[in-house]
Amino acid sequence: MRHFDTLENCDPSQRQANLFSRLPDVLRHAMQAPAYAEHLKGIDPAAIISRAALAQLPVLRKSDLPALHKAIPPFGGFVSGATGSFGRLFTSPGPIFEPESKQADPWRGARALYAAGFRAGDVVLNTFSYHLTPGGFIFDGAARALGCAVIPAGPGNTEQQLELIEAYRPSAYSGTPDFLKILLDAGKAAQRDMSSIKRAMVSGAAFPPSLQAEIASRGVEAYQAFATADLGFIAYESTARDGLIVNEDLILEIVTPGTGEPVVEGDVGEIVVTSLDTHHPWIRLALGDLTAALPGPSACGRSNMRIKGWMGRADQATKVKGMFVRPEQVAEIGKRHPELGRLRLVVSRDGENDAMVLKAEAAARDKPGLQEAVTATLRAVSKLGGAVELVAPASLPNDGKIIADERGN
Repeated sequence: MRHFDTLENCDPSQRQANLFSRLPDVLRHAMQAPAYAEHLKGIDPAAIISRAALAQLPVLRKSDLPALHKAIPPFGGFVSGATGSFGRLFTSPGPIFEPESKQADPWRGARALYAAGFRAGDVVLNTFSYHLTPGGFIFDGAARALGCAVIPAGPGNTEQQLELIEAYRPSAYSGTPDFLKILLDAGKAAQRDMSSIKRAMVSGAAFPPSLQAEIASRGVEAYQAFATADLGFIAYESTARDGLIVNEDLILEIVTPGTGEPVVEGDVGEIVVTSLDTHHPWIRLALGDLTAALPGPSACGRSNMRIKGWMGRADQATKVKGMFVRPEQVAEIGKRHPELGRLRLVVSRDGENDAMVLKAEAAARDKPGLQEAVTATLRAVSKLGGAVELVAPASLPNDGKIIADERGN
């Protein structure tokens, strides 16, 4: 089989219809939890059957979860089921507490491993941590759901891992790209036979072209996955190597940082994800990570939305003259002046003082009073004075930066 299932190459409109036909029921389950009931107060789940309708719901910021979980442990009131109804319970730095459901492949990763060439009967060396955090189990569950045997190695213990590789002859690896190189280097130095490893699914660290080339030169075809401890597999690479394909079981939006408003197609923005797991749903979880959508289907035949991968952080709040300025405030300026296009607040130093300039794309840059009006709005919204520079449409970088802090250290 070329694909994991027929969902991967179905007509995009069919996929969209399927996802949004399931969403109202997911919302109803979510709103049984007290925090979601308050967060989504006044929402009619039956009306949320399109991307446009979904975009009207408030986002839930991952950066807010530590405080929410601390206030109402363990899940901030966003889970209606009893803690004991889950299969495993984890924690991530923050702390953020994550439950794992009991069904097979609860983190939705089998299709990602399949796209990377993993098959039933493969032996997989899994080096993600199994200690308290869910990483090891996210990849372990995906591999076993696919029919693979898993060596639960975890990170570290390089010498023992070399022994396991020679004994079990794993054909596949899952872990960070850095640790894969460490293993391959250690095996070469110790003259151990590492040749059984032919493919890998890597995540959790940067995988630059130089490291990709190095791993490939060792005879290992490595593919990337974008995964988080909250949602599991969000997007994955295929043999086409033309971006990351969004997981079939999720709804992914790209929004202007600090807001819930979808960006113009192709623009860089913040990743917002809605999951369709009624046991532990996430409704518009804003991850704080930047990406951009790629046009059209993948060359491998998978027809779902593709993204460029991780392109930086969207959390751009910065202090100016002792006060925080946030992307939401810049977005508010855009709302008050719809004739403006892309906005970018540049923070710098003027002698020993902080200074800021709002660069705003505008077709009618000579419109009488526009610059003065935007300057007044900047002060009203941010409570700080700053200059406004009107620039030509499409002249600002498409990099997702709403606030550019150029003060250095």
